[in-house]
Amino acid sequence: MNYFSDTYFPQLEKFTHNDIFRNIKQVWDPLKNLNKIITKILAKDATGNPIESVSGLTIDRSSSVKGIIVKDWIKLETSIISHDLKIKIDRGTTLEPTAIIKGPSVIGKDNDIRQGSYIRGNVIVGSNCVIGHCTEIKNSLLMNHVEAGHFNYIGDSILGSYVNMGAGSRLANVQFRGLQEKMDDTINDIEISIENKLIATGLAKLGSVIGDNVEIGCNAVLSPGTLIGKDNWIYPNCTVSKGFHPPGHFISPSEHKLKSRPK
Repeated sequence: MNYFSDTYFPQLEKFTHNDIFRNIKQVWDPLKNLNKIITKILAKDATGNPIESVSGLTIDRSSSVKGIIVKDWIKLETSIISHDLKIKIDRGTTLEPTAIIKGPSVIGKDNDIRQGSYIRGNVIVGSNCVIGHCTEIKNSLLMNHVEAGHFNYIGDSILGSYVNMGAGSRLANVQFRGLQEKMDDTINDIEISIENKLIATGLAKLGSVIGDNVEIGCNAVLSPGTLIGKDNWIYPNCTVSKGFHPPGHFISPSEHKLKSRPK
């Protein structure tokens, strides 16, 4: 686990579910089994009041994908859990009206789940995170102090601690498909070049892996299969290509220069 800590997640030990990263070969491997991982988390820590004990939630058990819709402003004084929905939300978390949370999802302590946010399932959120207005998350893992406050998309991705996503920034998770793929309704697995070696990810959908303390500027788009090492700054309005970007860099368009001239 030292490589993952040194390159991506120096704060990994502070993340409650850090054992997810033990005995894996590639940093994106947890994304292949998030459903099973969440099921194990819920079985291991079943503490919490029933979700039904909280007023202000609409609970939907009728649909094929079950979940809750938040009706009122709620700050949880205690943890809540539903085993059939496969949802747990820890104490101190604030839920704002119209937020939707589908299971399986585990949400930690002291988070802000804001108005209009959409947690689509297979999601783990650590503590002190912001899931903001019109932010959508699916099949992803967020560690601690992640801020995705405004109009963000996080799909099939892993975000380390203290990651900030500027307004409108998105983590794309599906690469372009050829006509035959579309006609056959298939998606080829994503491959990533690391140190001049092509690595098969085993995933048809893969967003980004974002290391600790990364700043992503407004309206930046990260291509499917992008690996961002710790302590990087990504300039606004960038399109970041897939592959590995080492720690401690500014990532910006090579030829884009802002010019100012008289009116």
